[in-house]
Amino acid sequence: MSGRRLCRLEEIAEPGSRGFRLGSGTETRAFFVVRHEGRVVAYENVCPHVGSPLDWMPDHFLDIEQRFILCATHGALFRIEDGHCVEGPCAGKALTPVPIRVAAGEIYLDE
Repeated sequence: MSGRRLCRLEEIAEPGSRGFRLGSGTETRAFFVVRHEGRVVAYENVCPHVGSPLDWMPDHFLDIEQRFILCATHGALFRIEDGHCVEGPCAGKALTPVPIRVAAGEIYLDE
């Protein structure tokens, strides 16, 4: 099976999110996985407004109602299913998707 194993699916709450950092130095890749309504999606941990990380605490990427991805710095809200910003200073822009797949209860980064 190709791709890097990230975690077991059950390690992310439904709904919930979890951040990942791979590599080091200039080769570091920060992204997060969201599990919501049977979907599992991943995006780079970068707000399209100014390039800051979205989370203010580790693994906290969803708003209080767990309906949207939230930029903790600017309050921007992004749809979980496609990363499109629906409210905030970057409305109309979108998060950058990260290719993942789920196989046999495991989440893999599809590199």
